[in-house]
Amino acid sequence: MQQSLHSPKSQSSSASVSDSAAQLSSLQQTYTVIPRVRPHTPLLDAIDTPSDMNTLSTTQLITLADELRLFLLYSAGQSGGHFGANLGVIELTIVLHYLLDTPQDQIVWDVGHQAYAHKVLTGRREQLATIRSKDGLTAFPERAESIYDTFGVGHSSTSISAGLGMSLALRYQGRAQTVACIIGDGAMTGGMAFEAMNDAVQQDADLLVILNDNDMSISCSIGGFSRHLAMLWESGYQVDISESGKPVLCQRPDMQAFDRRKRHTEQRAVPQLEDNLFKAIGFTYFGPFDGHNIPELLRVLSIAKQVKGPVLVHIYTTKGKGFAPAELDPVGYHAISKLPAEIQNESIESTKQNTKPALKYSQVFGKFLCDKAAEDDKLLAITPAMEEGSGMIDFARHFPTRFFDVAIAEQHAVTLAAGMATQGVKPIVAIYSTFLQRGYDQLIHDVALQDLDVMFAIDRAGLVGEDGATHAGVFDFSFLRCIPNIVIAAPKDENECYHLLNTCYEYKGTSAVRYPRGTGTGAAIEQPAQNYKVGEAVIESVLGSNDAPYKLAILAFGTMVATAQQAAESLTSVDSELECQVHVVNMRWVKPLDTVMLESLLAQGVTHIATLEEHMIMGGAGSAVNEYLLNESAAFKRQRPAIGNIGIADRFIAHGSQVEQWADCGLDVEGVIKQLKQLLS
Repeated sequence: MQQSLHSPKSQSSSASVSDSAAQLSSLQQTYTVIPRVRPHTPLLDAIDTPSDMNTLSTTQLITLADELRLFLLYSAGQSGGHFGANLGVIELTIVLHYLLDTPQDQIVWDVGHQAYAHKVLTGRREQLATIRSKDGLTAFPERAESIYDTFGVGHSSTSISAGLGMSLALRYQGRAQTVACIIGDGAMTGGMAFEAMNDAVQQDADLLVILNDNDMSISCSIGGFSRHLAMLWESGYQVDISESGKPVLCQRPDMQAFDRRKRHTEQRAVPQLEDNLFKAIGFTYFGPFDGHNIPELLRVLSIAKQVKGPVLVHIYTTKGKGFAPAELDPVGYHAISKLPAEIQNESIESTKQNTKPALKYSQVFGKFLCDKAAEDDKLLAITPAMEEGSGMIDFARHFPTRFFDVAIAEQHAVTLAAGMATQGVKPIVAIYSTFLQRGYDQLIHDVALQDLDVMFAIDRAGLVGEDGATHAGVFDFSFLRCIPNIVIAAPKDENECYHLLNTCYEYKGTSAVRYPRGTGTGAAIEQPAQNYKVGEAVIESVLGSNDAPYKLAILAFGTMVATAQQAAESLTSVDSELECQVHVVNMRWVKPLDTVMLESLLAQGVTHIATLEEHMIMGGAGSAVNEYLLNESAAFKRQRPAIGNIGIADRFIAHGSQVEQWADCGLDVEGVIKQLKQLLS
């Protein structure tokens, strides 16, 4: 149930606020090295559920924050994972679980990058080192993992909608429980957040929204909304909360402590209470407050949670707070890899300097973007807040007037590109496969239906490893190929990716190039850029004797070509018990299919056909092959070769390394060989 001002927790927090501010601030620690040995955390070790914090004083809560921060540093060094966002919300997480009666009260995290501290305080402390590992904790909150995880997240801008749904359902059932949504300034740029706020006011819902303003999402926050938050901060004033819950305008303390956020704006007059977007929408607004000041958070949130109607509390935090290297480089420390075992007593910075990663597909895209822009001034590039992740840093630096970061607004990104295409330029939308799902209506209605000349560079296709099911790009073949007026390419390696990007750029119409997360095979990129024939597949190899009783065609899509080649070599080796000839086909295109190639294989007398893709079997590239053979091919109907589809079964794939996920799905070489043998038998 919702707690009153006279609850035991409120009395404890109220009494402890009398500690001197100087004494309390001196307790907060900053660290410079990620510990390799489990740190001594006696207060934290005594917290198995949030209720274990009930009797702690404010001073003890600050000590708990230091211990939790040090523990997260240690755990991240052991497991890797999201980093800066978690360090930035430690104080907020402690205060929320201290003031609210969870799990009866509902805490809803947006995206979930920042939920590690929440996991630690809700009984998962000793499991945290397993996070993002196979059979370990998930990278994000997940309802099946804990009763304290109220909503499964991973994508941005969902918390207010979900929280509003909870609030309305609780009101309908007559249950007086607090619902608190924590959303970052980056996630707040998503249109869904504003749709939810608009409805919350319409419903007059009891909803507490906490805006965690750290001036960043994954990239730096940009746009009018970011400037509005900066204006609220730089005014030097705050809308404080009185004991009665009424807004009171006053000067904000410690302005100089946060010089990093100044944007050299002109001096403004004293603002009015109505001078903010949230108040204009209809929310009761309080803030901005220091999100690392535990006494202040206790005071503000203990009152704010009792104010009726939709309430927004605006706090400002530092991403990477308490770890000096992350405070200086919040983008670089958004997430980290686990510390290498051979390096002892060194900071994470030294490990970054000693590793030289191979070329990633995002880097291939970035190279193509810069190369093509240098020769074609019609190229414009759009990203929904993924400049770094999509490999666009160099392009943005060298072609700033042609680079458009639209914030976390995938629907807008797609329609923006459509509008650009009507004016004779060639827009490229760089977007993750799993995020393109959010702009699907715009892709159909605004781009493809009008047959506009827009290219989609789709990163993170296929299984993505530790981020798990929320980020797996395993549905794009299905939802793209059913749309008229679109061509879809799937490169086998870095070199082919570069040339297919060029091919789709030169194509006049809607096109998509779909490539995976991470590094490629090491294939060198040949220059100059080639223009492949759209819809033409390539025979990679023909192995085995032409006299063999079995003739198998493996139709491989994208990066599965390399797996198909290894499987074919095994099936035709001297040690194989099977007598078969294997054609390995790099299909290159999901749409249009190379039907001439399919008919040629049938004419050569193939007895078995297998499709291979890192995608759902249902509706995928294999389904496209089936549809053609069953409905269009007279030769297939006469010869009736056996056909099998190899891909991902009808289920969501849990987190783990990509290698573990491939094995789990039977998409590693061993799993593919096993399925091919079953088909041949």
